[in-house]
Amino acid sequence: MKVFGSSGTRGVANEELTPSFVLRVAKAAGTAWGADSVALTRDTRHTGRMLADAAASGLASTGTDIDRLGILPTPGAQFYAEREGVPTIVITASHNPPQYNGVKLVGADGVELAVADLEEIEQTLLGETFTVAPWHETGRVRTVDGICDDYVAELLAHVDRERIADAELTVALDPGHGAGSLTSPEFFRELGCRVITVNGQADGHFPGRDPEPVSDNLTDLGRLVETTDADIGIAHDGDADRAIFFDENGTYIEGDATFAALAAAELEAGDVTVSAVNVSQRLVDVATDAGADLELTPIGSTNIITRIEELQANDRHVPIAGEGNGGIFFPSFRLARDGAYTAARFLELVADRSVSDIVAPYDGYANVRRNIEYDSTAERDAMLDAAANQAQAADAELNTRDGYRLDYGDAWVLARPSGTEPLVRIYAEAREETRANALVHEMYEALETAKTSV
Repeated sequence: MKVFGSSGTRGVANEELTPSFVLRVAKAAGTAWGADSVALTRDTRHTGRMLADAAASGLASTGTDIDRLGILPTPGAQFYAEREGVPTIVITASHNPPQYNGVKLVGADGVELAVADLEEIEQTLLGETFTVAPWHETGRVRTVDGICDDYVAELLAHVDRERIADAELTVALDPGHGAGSLTSPEFFRELGCRVITVNGQADGHFPGRDPEPVSDNLTDLGRLVETTDADIGIAHDGDADRAIFFDENGTYIEGDATFAALAAAELEAGDVTVSAVNVSQRLVDVATDAGADLELTPIGSTNIITRIEELQANDRHVPIAGEGNGGIFFPSFRLARDGAYTAARFLELVADRSVSDIVAPYDGYANVRRNIEYDSTAERDAMLDAAANQAQAADAELNTRDGYRLDYGDAWVLARPSGTEPLVRIYAEAREETRANALVHEMYEALETAKTSV
């Protein structure tokens, strides 16, 4: 797909992602959907209202009415889409830096659109075959209030509220100034937790930290856990579809370890779980121990969703799926990544034992990541050619489903272009950090040399 990547379309707002472009995306979606009404929501980003206004205009021009929901976590928008049976446009760049924004499309079933549906909308966009309503049939806009509260109530109804409340947990929460600021503090308080926040005010400039919940951005949360004797630290990204955790000592927990712990509690023999090509050996081991199958897709929620739906259509049970970045699906609840729901399911485990005990079986793996920026398609292509050459020369099992993953048995390294930013990402995992660092360094040097030769 040229427009929609691994999780919608994104770019620097007012440069790559302009109001006129968002208007055209909305016109294409309104045309393809042919729905009487479409919901429209956004995260806290400074440019969110501007781009949502553009999307509303595009939808109205096709004769579609618009339900404007205001600021809402993406999983809250998916809840509304499913409840009301209306497709939804979410203006969000999720974990990307503050200057970015994006468009994510959700079907009337509350599920992000699968690849085939996105391709249909993309063809309409690129061909500019838009429906154009006569002036007297253009869409009308209505404001819908209270969806944040409705979403929290929905979450409360689907987790073990009593079990969590009985544990009397203290939660240190970092919503990162994103849409989760409006819902997660109240949700965890309603679960009976004592909640202490940092970066808890909604602010589209993200003054306290960047939206991506990675270790380097979460030092304040680690300190908050340590100084308040909290039982757990929880962080979200900009649209709160991800959850990352700290243990009771203020130590950052790799998302892959959390995913493995949750999967171990869910998977049974004959089940199948789905993840991406950068999957950790932790999940491989959990699936093997449970007698469950593991299927890999290209990175990105769209690809994982498509594969889950295919498996479910073939009567396969998929109790959990996702990626090690904190974006986890519990398909029996909703086929959506939901940071608050994921955190509550983890709190159900924490009610019985400490976070450090829960993730202890999944220690002993070192993960290293590094990015290389590029300024042109030529630079990107040169780096990918270099990755291909590295793969050919390596004594490793090669997977090219999404980039180049080299599996050495004791370790692996993956180089792939980002679907949302002008970056080539390099990932590695090994039992020893020196080994993981060496694999990343070797790949990085090869790609950097190729880039500078352009």
